[in-house]
Amino acid sequence: MTDPAPADQAPDSRQRWEYPREWAADVLASDGGVVHIRPIVPDDADDVVEFHAGLSERTRYMRYFGPTPTLPPREVARMTTVDYRDRVALVALLGGKIIAIGVYEGLAAAGKPHSAEVAFVVDDAHQGRGLGPILLEHLAGAAAENGFTRFEAEVLAENANMVTVFRDAGYQLSRSFDGSNVHVEFLIDPTEALLSVRNGRERASEARSIANLVRPTSVAVIGASSDRRKVGNALLANIMSAGFTGPVYPVNGPGQHAAADAEPAEPGPARTPSVLGIRAYPTVRDIPDPVDLAVVAVPAAIVDDVLDDCLAKGVKTLVVVSAGFAESGEAGQENQRRLVAAVREHGMRLVGPNALGVVNNDPTVSLNATLAPRVPDAGRVGFFCQSGTLGIAILDAAARRQIGLSTFVSAGNRADVSGNDVLQYWDSDDSTDVVLLYLETFGNPRKFSRIARRLSRSKPIVAVNTPAAGDDRVAQMVFEQAGVIGVGTISELFDAGALLAYQPLPAGPRTTIVGNSSALAGLAATVGAGLGLDVVATVDVGPAASAQQFSAAVSDAVNGDACDAVIAVFVPPVAVEADEYAAELLTACAGSAKPVVSTFLGSEGLLTPPSHNGAPGTPGRGSIPSFLSPERAAAALARAWRYHAWRQRPESSATRPAGTDPEPVRARILELLAENDNETVELGAVATAELLAGYGIDVVPFIEVRSIHEASSAARDLGFPVAVKAVSPLWRGRPDREGTRLDLPDATSVVTAYAELTDLTGDDVLHVQRMAPKGVATMIRAATHPRFGSLVSFGLAGYTFELLDDAAYRALPLTDLDARELVAAPRSAALLTGYQGQAPVDLEALADLLMRVSFLVEDIPEVREVVLDQILASGDGARVLNAQMSIGPVSRGMDTGPRRLGD
Repeated sequence: MTDPAPADQAPDSRQRWEYPREWAADVLASDGGVVHIRPIVPDDADDVVEFHAGLSERTRYMRYFGPTPTLPPREVARMTTVDYRDRVALVALLGGKIIAIGVYEGLAAAGKPHSAEVAFVVDDAHQGRGLGPILLEHLAGAAAENGFTRFEAEVLAENANMVTVFRDAGYQLSRSFDGSNVHVEFLIDPTEALLSVRNGRERASEARSIANLVRPTSVAVIGASSDRRKVGNALLANIMSAGFTGPVYPVNGPGQHAAADAEPAEPGPARTPSVLGIRAYPTVRDIPDPVDLAVVAVPAAIVDDVLDDCLAKGVKTLVVVSAGFAESGEAGQENQRRLVAAVREHGMRLVGPNALGVVNNDPTVSLNATLAPRVPDAGRVGFFCQSGTLGIAILDAAARRQIGLSTFVSAGNRADVSGNDVLQYWDSDDSTDVVLLYLETFGNPRKFSRIARRLSRSKPIVAVNTPAAGDDRVAQMVFEQAGVIGVGTISELFDAGALLAYQPLPAGPRTTIVGNSSALAGLAATVGAGLGLDVVATVDVGPAASAQQFSAAVSDAVNGDACDAVIAVFVPPVAVEADEYAAELLTACAGSAKPVVSTFLGSEGLLTPPSHNGAPGTPGRGSIPSFLSPERAAAALARAWRYHAWRQRPESSATRPAGTDPEPVRARILELLAENDNETVELGAVATAELLAGYGIDVVPFIEVRSIHEASSAARDLGFPVAVKAVSPLWRGRPDREGTRLDLPDATSVVTAYAELTDLTGDDVLHVQRMAPKGVATMIRAATHPRFGSLVSFGLAGYTFELLDDAAYRALPLTDLDARELVAAPRSAALLTGYQGQAPVDLEALADLLMRVSFLVEDIPEVREVVLDQILASGDGARVLNAQMSIGPVSRGMDTGPRRLGD
């Protein structure tokens, strides 16, 4: 197999040509297949001619307004030789062949310096795959970088499909007609409507690509083996025993039956003609029928060989369970990179490598393409897990807890398919009601937050992640903002999942506890109250209560109006027949709109109705989760209540504050970056203040001074009283205020302060600043977190609050409600609302500052960090005393610009 190029290059990368390689991208077509986009280069000339020759006569006519059977050499040269500024062309590639071309050309010669004419053409075989809007989106991104603001296009009046492409892409069109042609114009700025259309297109294509994975019509097992000790044997056996509804093809060529973690034999043994009684094939190419999904269980060293066969066969998705890739070191990382590049080059998606596999319990599919010896029965819970090894234990635990699954995906090294992709699928999957996630990394955290906010409105998401030290509070806050139920352990994951899958959500926090042990009921009450439940009653039926007495007490609570949920605690002092109690409890709660959870004989699982949909003993809605302890029952119920409360919140938008003007601010930032060789740089206080002013964030007026005379003059210009401040990092913001002299009433005191501070600090530059009204010192910081993406934090300023870790966090972008909640989130926020008789501050002014910072970072991704510290908040506003900003090139994972795989 020829080594594929890196994912941001074409397979024959044309390295000798200089072009904006950051414009190259792997994208998903509307059918879920992968297409590679990159700028055109002169070496593409022959491919362009071949592409044009393959177009139908009608397609050529629609594009060139005439027959145009061949492209003249001069036109080919013009198409392939561009400056990547005023003239840009992008090609869409599949298997190294051009399948679409998009181009824009500036109209400066026509007196329109900020407009460009755009056009594109798609191979007939690939029309209807949404490539037109994708090319348009990426061309618009390139044009915006080059200073263009508007696209124009000439379209034949009979070419209604082309006008539809522009409209469906989300642009607001203006059109004019001259009888035979339609002239279309539109702004390319990313409006809310345009972003909504892009996100919708992204959601549909990613969901379709996962549907190709979990709903295949045929499966090939590469490396299938008759040896029960081999991975390929376990995979094939699991697929067959699950009753997959489509054809299964074992592939057992020489060397392919070895264990996935073993070296291939030299030379390879002869191929087995059948495996588990099913005819086997030497390669995927030899299978006579189409193959949707290939599950690969061969040594990493020969994955390249079988990949060639899969690519030639047109397999849609690969699941690679083989180890020996990125998890094994630098050489494995390189192998993984080449694997991903080759898979995407040929339009495929990849799960893994080092994955456990996928499960779809839909009876019309019945797919268990995993190495797990035990998987849960069918249910309505979707489960995503990154870890392949841990996934086996997780699936076993889910089966023991009777958590019925709709689908399961283990992503392993997550080289391609990620949790975000699978969330997009579950958003539109009618067979999934609850989503469980075991996360080790967030992938693109901004995209995760965006998807989760939408999905959580209709389906609960429960996520356990493995946070780094100090990250657990941040993760919890980011989860809560998006409506995700964050938990710390797998047991808690299943606790919440069992309740959400089988019981309704509580309408409120009022909880009644019914039990035959006052001690355990009291424990549940204490834990529940500490987690936000309002325990309105504790009913003790006594240890000798019969099944009927116990269920009657539960029935009274369920059917009364005094509570919103019930915790049933049943742990008798002597051995009894539990079935009668369980049956009575289920009867008492049948059809209840209130959730009921239990600690039933200390067992863990579900109390299931006698029958459900004709399947005796099968868990379904109405099954009552039983927890090992009353604390866990109360904790699961409290999480369900907090989630319901989040869903009841009104959906909030992001209202742009008045006085925000992105264009001049971004233009200035780009100038500053160019002056600093496009490297990340921390701006000075003056430059920062000037940029913030473009977003209506006014720093209390100050002047930088370098001498006694400048200090005295600055104080007179600003007006007394003033402050003189040291601004070097060692002295800035010190709680002892040794680096600051405040309330200076005249020039003499300013001169004295300047002399003292320069002598004390050794600084050459000081600030003279107008005094601000007294208030509560607060701070805002927006920056990129290594695990959670762009975050904004708010808290009271000062070392004490830093030591107490009292800042609260939210993911960007903020909504109006996010901003108000963030102001109220720190534990010390009471100091802002009149604590101990103090005057309350203007909370809306603080929320307004948060929204301005949010829009600044959203509008201009080159802004890496913004710190407003201190902000003096008082009853009549919030005034920024100090501000810092750092800028740099746009980082990956910003979730901005044209959509692409890996973002």
